Amino acid sequence: MKKIKLDIVGLSYSQTQSGAYALVMGEVNGRRRLPIIIGGFEAQAIAIEIEKMTPTRPLTHDLFKSFALSFGIQIQEVIIYNLVDGIFYAKLICFDGKRTLEVDARTSDAIALAVRFNCPIYTYEFILSQAGILIEGNEFVFLENVEGKEDTQSVPTSGVSSYASLSDDELKVQLKAALEEEAYEKAAKIRDELSRRKAS
Repeated sequence: MKKIKLDIVGLSYSQTQSGAYALVMGEVNGRRRLPIIIGGFEAQAIAIEIEKMTPTRPLTHDLFKSFALSFGIQIQEVIIYNLVDGIFYAKLICFDGKRTLEVDARTSDAIALAVRFNCPIYTYEFILSQAGILIEGNEFVFLENVEGKEDTQSVPTSGVSSYASLSDDELKVQLKAALEEEAYEKAAKIRDELSRRKAS
């Protein structure tokens, strides 16, 4: 399966979930965006490394890096390899000089480690097709509506959406506004509500 390289495009405070952040991953040499909701601690860990700040004491991810390097272990790459019920799954591809091992990790932790090890982050086409957002000028396109649709399934959302009372047209207007404001986390929630309706 072909891997697609991602870069960190942005990190912003969640407008709908208290204490959560929206981490926006972007397709390298492409226009697709993959919004991922992460916790405050992981957002801080990613932001500190991106901004090249040095905490007074090592954070957990810094400790993990020091521990791994002390035993000659490098993280070669991070792969976001699955999406189930709106939850992303990731793994670390590690090398100790003799063998390559895969280690399961939360996506937010994996990305926090990827920025520390300066290693690439990848995902697969089916994940971008299911959960990605494509921005074309002032227009948005749900990636599940483009070619390859038959290979994807809508991602069900848990709980009752705050957007459930709005019509499809109202949701689309709100989605366009969210994308123009680069509020990707809000856009992802609206996308999920529209996907849920389509699937039912």
